Amino acid sequence: MSQGVRTGPEGSGQALSTAYDTALLDLDGVVYAGGSAIAHAVESLEVARAGGMRLAYVTNNALRTPDAVAEHLTELGIPTGAGDVITSAQAVARLISEQVPAGARVLVIGGEGLRVALRERGLEPVESADDDPAAVVQGYGGLDLPWGRFAEASYAVARGVPWFASNTDLTIPSGRGIAPGNGAAVAVVRIATGAEPQVAGKPLPPMHRETILRTGAERPLVVGDRLDTDIEGAFNGGVDSLLVLTGVTDGRQLLAAPPQHRPTYVDGDLRGLLTGQPEVTVDGAGFRCGGWTASAGADRLELAGDGEVLDGLRALCAAAWTAAGEGSCELDGGKALARLGL
Repeated sequence: MSQGVRTGPEGSGQALSTAYDTALLDLDGVVYAGGSAIAHAVESLEVARAGGMRLAYVTNNALRTPDAVAEHLTELGIPTGAGDVITSAQAVARLISEQVPAGARVLVIGGEGLRVALRERGLEPVESADDDPAAVVQGYGGLDLPWGRFAEASYAVARGVPWFASNTDLTIPSGRGIAPGNGAAVAVVRIATGAEPQVAGKPLPPMHRETILRTGAERPLVVGDRLDTDIEGAFNGGVDSLLVLTGVTDGRQLLAAPPQHRPTYVDGDLRGLLTGQPEVTVDGAGFRCGGWTASAGADRLELAGDGEVLDGLRALCAAAWTAAGEGSCELDGGKALARLGL
């Protein structure tokens, strides 16, 4: 993928599942939400795998172990082994192990996924700031994480103990809606201490490094629902990406995306892996995809024509991103998106 400024989604004459050797799939908002499979996910992944694409599941959620994630996916009808799951807990454990002595104690603020990943690196998880930790690590610990855990982290960090975070996603999707994520918990310790953690998860390089080390992917495609983690992580890693609209990103956010948040491809859900992607072409002063033509007006984005909703969105992306250049599009796209029902 070129690291130049993307001015529109790309087309593909091949199904993405054959154009790329490995799909690096986010989980929350892509494969499942609140524990239940998202529509079309199970059957789409089955077809992609049967066609020879390797499936790897890459998640910023550090709560569960790879074994637990694999078991959950298998129960949903997606046969998965623990080796197919890469978590931000694994990425941050590797990062810590490179900076502290072998066998060092690490104060854990989070769930079992962090503890297992630390032990895999030969580190000893501990529970108290009084246990003489060589590092503090913070990861999503679920909705029942006691408030006192943040105090333990703050005591150690305030004494100068190195602080690490699996990720800083502010929110996490659930079956009941959007809940606070690990980034919100990290902010609590930041407020108490004034310190900043080293962060491993998407979109930062430690997570991409962990993923490539564990999968051996040569031509990977990042598949995600978040612009600021999945898509930016792909941008930082210099690989292509597919944004699916089953999670947190909506049309307005997509049109306003700065260069590092612009995906290579856009589709509604994981069925997009099984098809080619239509080209967006220049059409006079605008951009055409399918039956739609989009252009940038004086103060808003214009959309004319009819056809597939996603084609209209792709054309709008080209108009918005071209108008924005290296910035974020500030033109009003509300009326155009309303025509598409988005």
